Amino acid sequence: MSRSDRLFELIQILRAANAPLRAEDLAAQLEVSKRTVYRDIGALQAMRTPVEGEAGVGYVLRKGYDLPPLNFDEEEIEALHVGLAMLIRTGDGALQQAAARVGRKICDVHKSADWLQVAPYGAPQDNPDCGCVSIALLRQAVRSAQKLRLSYVKEGGEQSERVLRPLALIYHVDCTLLAAWCELRAGFRHFRTDRIMAADLLDDHFVAEASLLRKLWQEQERELFVVKT
Repeated sequence: MSRSDRLFELIQILRAANAPLRAEDLAAQLEVSKRTVYRDIGALQAMRTPVEGEAGVGYVLRKGYDLPPLNFDEEEIEALHVGLAMLIRTGDGALQQAAARVGRKICDVHKSADWLQVAPYGAPQDNPDCGCVSIALLRQAVRSAQKLRLSYVKEGGEQSERVLRPLALIYHVDCTLLAAWCELRAGFRHFRTDRIMAADLLDDHFVAEASLLRKLWQEQERELFVVKT
């Protein structure tokens, strides 16, 4: 989470609180250290955000403080609610948590659309306790064009070790696929994320080649891109 996103989230947490929140409580919710919370509180106060309190006592946001409304019409809001709810089908736990945070921010300034419901059936959850790696780690590797060494179990149970150049994540209804250039096979391959039993980010990056590899892969898999955004 970027610093600006964290400051926004900190304001949202304080706005929703019914009592002062201690730095350790805020740190736990934001998944940062107490020292970071103290710095963020100081930054908000320097920006004249009405956060009151002190270390060891707790912090509150003065009543009446509000954020500028998001300029979406009714159908755009409904589209956001449905789209965010459908992230539960991806099995990507970190995206689901991010969607919940976005949903709370939208509901803070717009009426709820809880009459729009999405069935949760979809890809299996990326639960490391069940053996598979976090999809968030794979997204990080794609985002940073960073090589991955992974342990993969094929459908028949055979296990292999691969070094990949991860290029994209494809969210299907019943599974999520990692598209990558496989150094073992010297070609593009797709890997079900629920069969990736271990993955390590390597120090090697491929930023210079990432765009070209992704373009070549998209040309090869053109039928996957009926809808482009």
